[in-house]
Amino acid sequence: MVHERILALASEPESETLEFKRTTGTRREAAATVCAMLNHRGGHVLFGVTPEGSVVGQQVSDRTIEEVGAEIQRIDPPAFPEVGRIRVADGRDVIAVSVNKGSVQPYQYRGTAYRRVGNTTVTMSAGEYNQMLFERLHSEQRWENQPATGWTVADLDVAEIRNTVAEAVRTGRLNEPGTREPEDLLRGLGLLREGVLLRAAAVLFGNSARLEFELPQCLLRVARFRGLDRSEFLDNRQFNGHAFALLSHAERFLRDTLPIASRFESGRTRRIDEPLYPPLATREAVANALCHRDYSLGGGSVGLAVYDDRLEVTSTGTLHFGLTPAALFAPHESRPWNPLIARTFYRRGIIEEWGRGTLKMAELATAAGLPRPEIEERGDCVTVCFRQGQDAPSLRSGHALLERQEAILSLLDRANDGLALREIHARLPLHASERQVKRALAALRSRGLAVSTGRGPAARWRRVSESVEDE
Repeated sequence: MVHERILALASEPESETLEFKRTTGTRREAAATVCAMLNHRGGHVLFGVTPEGSVVGQQVSDRTIEEVGAEIQRIDPPAFPEVGRIRVADGRDVIAVSVNKGSVQPYQYRGTAYRRVGNTTVTMSAGEYNQMLFERLHSEQRWENQPATGWTVADLDVAEIRNTVAEAVRTGRLNEPGTREPEDLLRGLGLLREGVLLRAAAVLFGNSARLEFELPQCLLRVARFRGLDRSEFLDNRQFNGHAFALLSHAERFLRDTLPIASRFESGRTRRIDEPLYPPLATREAVANALCHRDYSLGGGSVGLAVYDDRLEVTSTGTLHFGLTPAALFAPHESRPWNPLIARTFYRRGIIEEWGRGTLKMAELATAAGLPRPEIEERGDCVTVCFRQGQDAPSLRSGHALLERQEAILSLLDRANDGLALREIHARLPLHASERQVKRALAALRSRGLAVSTGRGPAARWRRVSESVEDE
């Protein structure tokens, strides 16, 4: 560090990353601040600068440098900051101690951990210390990279493994492995080590029947509520399966449940029909939930809740590595809680860019005329909330779709030989266009409640389930 740099730093106010000390007589307090900066974003401590920012310097000998170094050596784990001696006046120097963000947080000084709050150094609470320590150990040993005891390749969806690798090769996110043997593919994805499957492999590709009993947290809950709270269900289902299957179920549920928003643009005579919430944004939210959630909690899940005024995507777990809801909507480093799972989603092309998931959701929502999504930590869960724009049609129109489905099922219950589309349209007690009836039938078919045989006008529809609630 040079004289000009010292003057530039002294012209700035003290902050989370900058502190001034008049003399090395306060080296203990300074060492605690260095510890706090290691636990935060790094920074500089300058000896020989007054709290007001006057560069006064002090007489510095080799013994002075040794005393400062001795205090810094009391930081554990060991840290090796840069200690510079800069001449600022005749016989007077500034000692500058500079550190980067520590790589093995948390750090302690004389047995106590510290953190920065504004321009002050405070003692870190036991909870904060334990959380930081847990996150450090997580990089080495975590739930997803532990052996999936008792699991073999026979318990996985081999077709999904091959599809994942083929798509990764197609997009250039994986080199061509030259084989399609599942063991080799899993090894290339980092999901098979020394012949042992990792839990991440089960989450990504596991058989749904085995997941339901051994890893019940591989669960998607979906619900449609009437109104603005959870007092009345219109639809309530859950799905067990691997992450790619759950993503598919989530997209199908949203496609069947959310109404289409129509709008007109100046200069265009045709109506523009679009989903109420941008599908790419909601897909990103669900994919993020599947990648970043805490799978170590056996009762965990990913949830989709559709209300009249909003859509909520909830995942079990909390934010880590110092991230906050506000920070997620600014450029930030990508540090996924489950990097093996997240990396496989990236290679599959579901996650487009590292660290841009929340930014992409915000961009897509605002481009569609919607408010920026909201992110909130609630207890041990993280929720992403999409709200309607001022000009969006009310989601109450979704009630009509479900009522039509129920009315059509009632008609099919009484028709032993099934009904053609024109017969359903003519007999339906609710007013609906033929297009609306087609849409309701398509939703029933996707939910496994109705099936058609034949083609065109001769096609006949039949009921294949006892009731909507049975699904």
